[in-house]
Amino acid sequence: MFKYFEPNKLFSLTSKAPKYVSILFVIVLTIGLIESLIFSPEDYKQSHSVRIMYVHVPAAWISLGIFSTITFLSIIGYIFKIKNFFLISKSLAPSGFIFNVIALVTGAIWGKPTWGTWWAWDARITSMLILGLFYLMYLLAWRIYEDKEKVYKITSIICILGIINVPIIKYSVDWWHTLHQPASISLLSKSTIHSSMLFPLTLMTAAFALFSLLIFLMKYNTELIKIKNKGLDRL
Repeated sequence: MFKYFEPNKLFSLTSKAPKYVSILFVIVLTIGLIESLIFSPEDYKQSHSVRIMYVHVPAAWISLGIFSTITFLSIIGYIFKIKNFFLISKSLAPSGFIFNVIALVTGAIWGKPTWGTWWAWDARITSMLILGLFYLMYLLAWRIYEDKEKVYKITSIICILGIINVPIIKYSVDWWHTLHQPASISLLSKSTIHSSMLFPLTLMTAAFALFSLLIFLMKYNTELIKIKNKGLDRL
């Protein structure tokens, strides 16, 4: 199964994909922004400030999803010695970090009119900040260490330690009394968010996922080209 993840086989696909992904991204983002800024209703308590949700929530979801994916790939890559999984993880990390920062910044902007403060050492907010620090450590490890085997081991350890924080982020609003509101959307039970808000939220999440995919493809293709330029046929 892992033979399908060989760089040469993937490059034939990933080198052509960006232009199609970028077109789809622009279409979905345009529709998502129209739905979010024009057609979605204002909140009866938060008024138009609730529209920050359409950036804040998808950014947080994508950030958590990417870190979870990086951790999975790193563990499998380290166990089965699949070096390309580390390259995929390395290429995913920048967009995950960017969306983590976006989630923190938009959360602060949303928090000011909602809570009356830009920042609070709330369990959900603090754990998201910690996730950002793990992203930063992961990215720095790739820059600091030149020995591939060493960086594979160190980044895997960072991911394993960091993934412990992911369920804390998810369930922090249930485990502790926090300023942050409980989840409005659940896969296992009925969501409390109205469909008029859920639809644009879904569209913006799809747009952000496509943007992450686009950044990944550009980064991954660049890494593969570097490898080819060094005369290496395989990782």
